[in-house]
Amino acid sequence: MRELLIPLGYCLSGFLILWVAQDLIGELNGFQTRKLLLSDIAEYYVVKAPEFVVMILPMALLLALLYTLTNHARHNEITAIRAAGVGMWRLCLPYLGVGLVATLGSFALNELWVPNSADSAEQIRSRRMPLPQNAASANQVLSQGFDNRRDGRLWHFVRYDLKSTEMIVPVVISRRPDGSRRWLKADRAVRTNGVWTFFNAREYDEFESNVPPALVLKTNVLAAPQFSETPDEIRSELKISAMLNTLALRGVKKADIPVTELLTYLKLHPHPVQAAALNTKLQGRLATPWTCLVVVLIAAPFGAVSGRRNVFVGVASSIVIFFAYYVLQQLCLALGAGGTLPAWLAGWAPNLAFALAGFWLMARIR
Repeated sequence: MRELLIPLGYCLSGFLILWVAQDLIGELNGFQTRKLLLSDIAEYYVVKAPEFVVMILPMALLLALLYTLTNHARHNEITAIRAAGVGMWRLCLPYLGVGLVATLGSFALNELWVPNSADSAEQIRSRRMPLPQNAASANQVLSQGFDNRRDGRLWHFVRYDLKSTEMIVPVVISRRPDGSRRWLKADRAVRTNGVWTFFNAREYDEFESNVPPALVLKTNVLAAPQFSETPDEIRSELKISAMLNTLALRGVKKADIPVTELLTYLKLHPHPVQAAALNTKLQGRLATPWTCLVVVLIAAPFGAVSGRRNVFVGVASSIVIFFAYYVLQQLCLALGAGGTLPAWLAGWAPNLAFALAGFWLMARIR
């Protein structure tokens, strides 16, 4: 464990330093324009670090493991261990444990910290700049809609506060089985105690598209417990809809959509327009953290081959293996987003292929 964790720490630290240096060179002018202090810049990179760690953790683990095993093999330590009756699987048990911990840690970072890191980093970048007049704060969304196809309701608002759940000038259109629609308009709305409450509300019935809706109710306060939409559902809808509009789902570099938000969106949209891309994104999000465990399976037989090899053989091998994995991952995700491959196969195929190759190579070790 010591022989593995020390190189792993060096790899993670080295990659992180290189990333910060490269990003700082490109962003330095922007930091100066925004009048950021040294403490602001340091906080900015602390906030952005989890996103980068998730990206490079499999590569760092693969590099450290191949370096460690190659070093052991070079000094005939693996031969001595196996001669004492310890099998390869037992020898690799600590490494598999590290891979499992890295998998769980990567999944936790992906779900809890990484999705909000971009917004937090942008707030830090803008904290020294005065807000323009009538500009929305970081928690406010302007002039957007929310389509709940599960319950047949379409929402629209002029302004929505993600933190307080207050809507300004909301309009809710409810679709009925007979084709008619009920319109609800209000000056504002807020969700309290699990119930949406509308203020200065008016309800209209629309039976024909070419006939103006007829006013049926006007009241100062209207509680609507039948509206089951939660703030979490609205937040996931707004985020994923924006990404669908910009085709951001095809990018896999950033882990920007938590699994819970993807599941919420798919529950509200049983038959989404870009079903293949969304389902592929979901399967890719579930499969990506397990790369840390897969690299252990593929690195063990590569690095444990006996012989007096140079330790840089492990470094070269890690680069080749990771490049091959990355190319296969991008290819599968592109085919899955386009509907050529089933979503589950597109997301899990790279892990399955390399894990099976690792098992096969382990079985061939003599």
